[in-house]
Amino acid sequence: MPPPRPSPTRCVGEGETSAPSPGRAGGGSGWGRRNPMHLLAAQPGTISDGSEAIDLGQTPGDVVVLSAADTELSALAAAYGRASAAGAHGRAGAPFALRLANLSRLAHHMSVDLYLEQVVEHARLVVVRLLGGRSYWPYGIEQIAALCRRRNILLACLPGDDKPDADLMRDGTCAPEAAERLWRYLVFGGPDNTTHFLNYAASLTGRDTPWLEPRPLPPAGLHPASEWRDGWDAARPSAVVVFYRALVLSGDTAPVDALMGALRAQGLNAHGLFVQSLKDAASAGVVEAVLGDMRPDVIVNATGFAVASPTRPEDTPFGPSDCAVLQVVLGGGTEAAWREGTHGLGPKDIAMNVALPEVDGRILARAVSFKAAVRDQATQCDIARHAPVAGRIRFVAELAARWARLRRKDAAERRVGIVLANYPNRDGRLGNGVGLDTPAGTVQVLRAMAGAGYGVADLPADGNALVEALQAGPTNDWRRLAGREVRETLPLPDYFPFFNALPQPVQDAVRSRWGAPEADPFFKKGELSCGEFLLPILRFGRVAVGIQPARGYNIDPAASYHDPDLVPPHSYFAFYAWLRESFRADAVVHMGKHGNLEWLPGKSLALSDACFPEAALGPLPNLYPFIVNDPGEGTQAKRRAQAVIIDHLTPPLTRAESYGPLRELERLVDEYYEAAGVDPRRLAILRKDILTTASAAGLDRDLGIEAGDDADTALAKLDNHLCELKELQIRDGLHVFGLSPTGDQRTDLLVALSRVPRGGAPGEASLLRALADDLGLGFDPLDCVLGDVWQGPKPEALLDAPSPASGRGWPEGPGEGVGLGAPRATPSNGWNS
Repeated sequence: MPPPRPSPTRCVGEGETSAPSPGRAGGGSGWGRRNPMHLLAAQPGTISDGSEAIDLGQTPGDVVVLSAADTELSALAAAYGRASAAGAHGRAGAPFALRLANLSRLAHHMSVDLYLEQVVEHARLVVVRLLGGRSYWPYGIEQIAALCRRRNILLACLPGDDKPDADLMRDGTCAPEAAERLWRYLVFGGPDNTTHFLNYAASLTGRDTPWLEPRPLPPAGLHPASEWRDGWDAARPSAVVVFYRALVLSGDTAPVDALMGALRAQGLNAHGLFVQSLKDAASAGVVEAVLGDMRPDVIVNATGFAVASPTRPEDTPFGPSDCAVLQVVLGGGTEAAWREGTHGLGPKDIAMNVALPEVDGRILARAVSFKAAVRDQATQCDIARHAPVAGRIRFVAELAARWARLRRKDAAERRVGIVLANYPNRDGRLGNGVGLDTPAGTVQVLRAMAGAGYGVADLPADGNALVEALQAGPTNDWRRLAGREVRETLPLPDYFPFFNALPQPVQDAVRSRWGAPEADPFFKKGELSCGEFLLPILRFGRVAVGIQPARGYNIDPAASYHDPDLVPPHSYFAFYAWLRESFRADAVVHMGKHGNLEWLPGKSLALSDACFPEAALGPLPNLYPFIVNDPGEGTQAKRRAQAVIIDHLTPPLTRAESYGPLRELERLVDEYYEAAGVDPRRLAILRKDILTTASAAGLDRDLGIEAGDDADTALAKLDNHLCELKELQIRDGLHVFGLSPTGDQRTDLLVALSRVPRGGAPGEASLLRALADDLGLGFDPLDCVLGDVWQGPKPEALLDAPSPASGRGWPEGPGEGVGLGAPRATPSNGWNS
């Protein structure tokens, strides 16, 4: 027997009576007076963001449930369908009239007004489930609460998550214990709980319907619910798909089921693992335990947000598995909007399913499904469910399989392509990378691979030898191909199957812009063959090093490098076709910021097969050494070319110091200050020399020194500028990937890195600020005018130390005026005197 059911009495104040409905005679809110002719009729089977006023077109119902969770609405619709099929007392038919609506479609005030008038006013029970509290839907909560109190309608305002919200629940009119029970049904979810949610709702409206108390379900578990070892072949690579429990509770697992089927078709063991949230301790514990037993070779994650801190991406339930984690997106928009648009995903999907997961170091794969709305006639609600896109499912499954097989493959058997950028497309810029000595770094990578057991052979002696070897063969200088040594080619009969397998829009665009393959300048006609493409590639055993092809020829390379509309020529596709099909690379490494692959035409992210980065690279694992101080452009490669960004150091940094005329000017200024207190007769000569030198260097104009400036003003401007120039941080050479700076370069780099704070903790302060505080100098060395006179006391630790500016000792006597180490006593006469 169920526990006693609460009476469906309304929580209205003593003496309150039913009020006329708003918008009619006696109405008080005024919302019903809006002209409904200004609202658009909602199109059944569509998804709206609520930015426009719409009429949901529903008729009244006994019970109304409003929620922003598509999965929740789907689960309730399914439970209502089951109840309608079974019927009360064995007779088919709906037990009561249920209306469901997505809160996202009621964002506009006029939409709210009309829905309250047409539907809510006639209900007996209204349930609003709101994620984010009253502030998420303030107008709706205000109006619906006022209406329900006037009309004596039961109202339950429930939090949209599992965290209590007393403030929100006070807006309801039903008994607190009834609201609590309704909330727990929805929080726990699942077919049984949604069924008893409806039964309990019926009892609250006066129907004699048996119900059971809400029962929690496991926060995480296997999908399908079986022993994962059944049919598990330990000899094959394995994959685990992690996704939200809400999809299981609502029966909306089509993308997950399709993905697991595609992974198995690739020859992998595959299983699903649902979680309430990776931030939930219980869910995280189950994930770690299951993955610890399974030991997967790749994880495909379909949950959003981030778990780890930016500095420790390994601190996630996936960390102990030590394998690639692919991030897939179950898109919140429609497939049609994705195909027609260029952004790929909407702002919400980008924030939750792309940007935040990047903090955890996940590899962005593709969006594999989108919402498809189906009209549920029984509840008069458009139920949005995830519809998988077959082509995107196949791509992710193949990418995951390649990562899994790469992990299992012996190093000596792996084939790796290394691609060097060439921007602009001149032989003098081969291997150009921002801040990186790319040729030398590539040689270091080859040596490291050889040491790790990769099949590397015939290593070049150094970066120069590598560049010379590449320049001896075909390069992007298509005018000088004659006489170049030909090492690797792609015959035309091998190119056509690759090119003809590309989507028709890609083929059409390439032919329209560049003509036939035989017209490409890198195509060489054959006397006894169909001809072949000349490729700028060198083999070193099982590693191939190549020059990334230009995006075109007979065009300005600087202007075309980032052109969002310029499609690449046939020779570009021939290069990647050789890597993928002839060389059969297991992975590719694009060395250094940055190549042009990630700038090819197509969507910003969530690419389709007709986007050119995917058409060229395909589902190859892609590693990308990239300078650490430019995460913005590294993000481009992550989101458009499934790249794993490997940060490398900036070039060694050092102080700019003074040089040339600036050093001479600094010497004259120091001499001027000395003469001011020792030999004032030399001031006029020194002023002339300073003015002449400053004018010759253009500093007088740059600093705004006027002819009428007095000596104090002019010298202050000049001295401060010289001090700032000396303190500038400049690079001292290039970084070599895999090598740490040594000697003075290491010292200067560490000093440069320690100048600025790394965070707010005591141990993360700026070293210069810490020194200034320890010495009691009383000023901020990172936020001061460097040429100002310092009037502070002499630090005892520096009494015998030379000043950093001039080498002179600190002045005698406390409180004397000093700049950054040098006495400052200036004459009172004018600059031109």
